[in-house]
Amino acid sequence: MALNPKIVYGTAWKKDRTAGLVVKAILSGFRAIDTACQPKHYHEDLVGEALVQLEKEHNIKREDLFLQTKYTPIAGHDLSKPIPYDPSEPISSQVLTSFRKSLSNLHTTYLDSYLLHSPLPTIEQTLEAWHAMMQLQDEGQVRLIGVSNTYDVRVLAALGKARKVQVVQNRWYEGNGWDQKVFNYCKDAEIMYQSFWTLSGSPSLLVHPALVQIGKFSKMSVAQAVFKLAQIEGVVPLSGTTNEVHMREDVAVEHMPFDLKGSEELLEAVRKFISE
Repeated sequence: MALNPKIVYGTAWKKDRTAGLVVKAILSGFRAIDTACQPKHYHEDLVGEALVQLEKEHNIKREDLFLQTKYTPIAGHDLSKPIPYDPSEPISSQVLTSFRKSLSNLHTTYLDSYLLHSPLPTIEQTLEAWHAMMQLQDEGQVRLIGVSNTYDVRVLAALGKARKVQVVQNRWYEGNGWDQKVFNYCKDAEIMYQSFWTLSGSPSLLVHPALVQIGKFSKMSVAQAVFKLAQIEGVVPLSGTTNEVHMREDVAVEHMPFDLKGSEELLEAVRKFISE
């Protein structure tokens, strides 16, 4: 499986519907899945059930998919739910224990991408987690390592002194000014930048006259136009839709070019909007 997905299916908040929705997403054309070993928001084990079903019933093999999950620090867990590690253990041990739980949940022997769900309270703790993830990569159990919910370039730079961050998954949306500092850092450093909340968090972009016009010219829905804009700007969007029609539409975006009808200034207007 190539390590450069153009769109990723997000499994947060799917609860008991997770397995069925992952199956539908993959059958609709998604080939990259994002989850986390965090029972508060994800059912990672049900993602694993979907993977078993997909191989058994549809001959879609594990190696045909880009599979990404996360180690979630204790602050990100609901303590009333099972925690995938002993929080009294050293952070490095927590990472390795959570990783093994993820492999078991997902019925796999390796991950394409493993993310730190968020920085820890101190940079020293964050680096401890990072070194544990580096160990997993050195052992060949993980192909890419990265971080999520990391909006301070200084954190990326500090981690990068030990090993380059290879994936960043943040909110790329109008509420944080399109995460310009981190996004530009990732672009310059050739780091895969994934985005979530891009549709639901960007109501002004969805009604931007220039983007709406581009969508009409290109025979795309506005949502498709937003995902296409993200892709051409170098962003890998996450889609968490539960609608099968939208699943197929989201996957199709990769192969749908913008048709500007000679009005390149439309795209420039949108680019200006997301860079202000």
